Amino acid sequence: MSKGAHIKERRNRMLKQNGYAQYQSAKIMTASPAELTLMLYDGAIKFGNIAVLGMENNDPAKAHENIVKVEKIIQNFRDTLDRKYAVSKDFENVYVYLLRRCHEANINKDPEIMEEVLRHLRSMRDNWKEVMKKVAGDKSNPVAQARVAGGQGNAAAYKRTGT
Repeated sequence: MSKGAHIKERRNRMLKQNGYAQYQSAKIMTASPAELTLMLYDGAIKFGNIAVLGMENNDPAKAHENIVKVEKIIQNFRDTLDRKYAVSKDFENVYVYLLRRCHEANINKDPEIMEEVLRHLRSMRDNWKEVMKKVAGDKSNPVAQARVAGGQGNAAAYKRTGT
């Protein structure tokens, strides 16, 4: 490949990446708080899967980098708990447990521990999806519908995690 063709190919690749980044940014900025929460769950699961692959492929740096991303997302969930509700204590306990297991998976580079974390995250994500569906369909509760439908509460946190 000629130098000119190589430069043109690189420029095209950069433009595609830039376009994708703009799309992702728009998606984040227009998402409801509920959708942002779902995106964070999906991001944590994606990074957890990459961490497991890193462990299985004997790439400790990749595993570490992605476990740290999972930990940041879980910590964001923990930091944004609305503590005026009694159930927040239960979520706090789950998040503390998941953070501890991530830490153990990272120290030991143990994919089984990370798979356990992923099982919990998938279950929580799936439950969140169900809550979103039920609230969206509950026409008798416009306040809850508005909370699911509007706002940008976690956009900055979503961007910080690198999703």
